[in-house]
Amino acid sequence: MRILALQVILVVLLAAICPSAFADDKDTQKEAGKLPWSKYTIAAGAFASSTSSDIRLSAKGLGVSIDVEEALGLDATSTVFRLAGSWRFSDNMRHRADLSWFALRRDGDTVLGQDIVIDGVTLPIGTDVNTQFDVDVYKAAYSYSFLLDDRIDIAAGLGLYVMPISFELNASGLLSTQVSENFTAPLPVIGLRADFALTPKWFLRTKFDIFYLEYGQFKGSIYSSSIGVEWKAFKHVGFGLAVDTFNLGVEAEGENYPEINLKGQLEYQYLGGLLFAKVYF
Repeated sequence: MRILALQVILVVLLAAICPSAFADDKDTQKEAGKLPWSKYTIAAGAFASSTSSDIRLSAKGLGVSIDVEEALGLDATSTVFRLAGSWRFSDNMRHRADLSWFALRRDGDTVLGQDIVIDGVTLPIGTDVNTQFDVDVYKAAYSYSFLLDDRIDIAAGLGLYVMPISFELNASGLLSTQVSENFTAPLPVIGLRADFALTPKWFLRTKFDIFYLEYGQFKGSIYSSSIGVEWKAFKHVGFGLAVDTFNLGVEAEGENYPEINLKGQLEYQYLGGLLFAKVYF
């Protein structure tokens, strides 16, 4: 929450000191060729994150949530490759589409230091367990820039996260068992994006996404945010550093929401730093 508060305060302050951005569409289209915002971008980089996950695989009301990093020995930190791109597809540069992807693949081996209950089965202390927990994060988004000039670009829009999630646990010892869960979580979000051209070569980039839904036996929520700086070192190449947060909560019985085939609950959070290179067209 502290990170969110700092992000919001910074965006509000920058919006207050930037010159007026209420140019109409006709003027913006006329000057579009002079704006510092690129029509196409492709970014690739390394994302280092700290992850926290709780999972309960069982009928509603049964079992307990498990901290998979602490109880099952999964790595809490990881560094992965991340890819993203954007396209301003209108002449006035106000309409923009974004695509991004990265994957977090983790596995761990441990001996249980406490009894845990998963999928209705109690695994006792001393059980050897091997766990795999993989998450792919795909995001597609559309945004419309309602404030746009040569210093500021503020946009609102809609997005869709598609997250194939795979969890597998193999236990051996006094009790041998295998538990696996695979499902895809398609979750829509409402987004806000605010970019600032601090100088012709330095940019501040921020974005926020939020989603919450209760429908039948399904509950889902997402909050994500990103704030970063970008240096356009050359005409078509730049470099940047950003801090991202992500919080996902899903509770479902697998019958009342498209593509959700989960009996249980998943809470998934990460906080990470992204170092990237970007190509502009």
